[in-house]
Amino acid sequence: METTQTDASLLQEMQKEKAKDKVLAMWFFISAEVVIFGGLFGVYLTLKSHTGSGPSPEGLFELKETAVSTIVLLSSSFTCAMAGYFLQAKNKKNMIFMLLLTLLLGMGFLGLEIKEFLTYVEKGYRITDSSFLASFYLLTGTHGSHVLAGCIWMLLLLFHMVREGLNEDTSLKIKVFSLYWHFVDVVWVFIFTVVYLFGKLSS
Repeated sequence: METTQTDASLLQEMQKEKAKDKVLAMWFFISAEVVIFGGLFGVYLTLKSHTGSGPSPEGLFELKETAVSTIVLLSSSFTCAMAGYFLQAKNKKNMIFMLLLTLLLGMGFLGLEIKEFLTYVEKGYRITDSSFLASFYLLTGTHGSHVLAGCIWMLLLLFHMVREGLNEDTSLKIKVFSLYWHFVDVVWVFIFTVVYLFGKLSS
């Protein structure tokens, strides 16, 4: 009996260490992503005045439309946090609902961003037209690809939740994902401020 209890304690410790390692690995990943986005912001700030014959930032951006995209994505951060709350409460139904809302909001943000890009292209503002446009599309497109990756990740999480229910493994996966999603949202706050807001107000 004592041996069984010892084995169970060792198994618990191993599971805790595994959980810590996965969370730590995500923090390392986020740190690497900070460096990447820092470089992209640096490129954008260097090239934003190199507009050539194309539009300038103040002539290109529409703050009202981008503000809607920002509200949608920040709302997804709230629903993701609520999913974490219901996860702690072991409320599977509400947790899945909030995660599904997060997914829908993330997809809504992507739809709005694609619409924005298509509008620019229809106006003749292509990535090859100027250094400013190239750096803009690169920065926002890289962020958009991260949102898309997060949406795919959420689909997989929802599949696992429905199939396996709430357990230590699925709970850990959701916790790790939430770190990623909040990071993506924070990056967008910087993009909205530095690219759109400062760009529009610089006129």
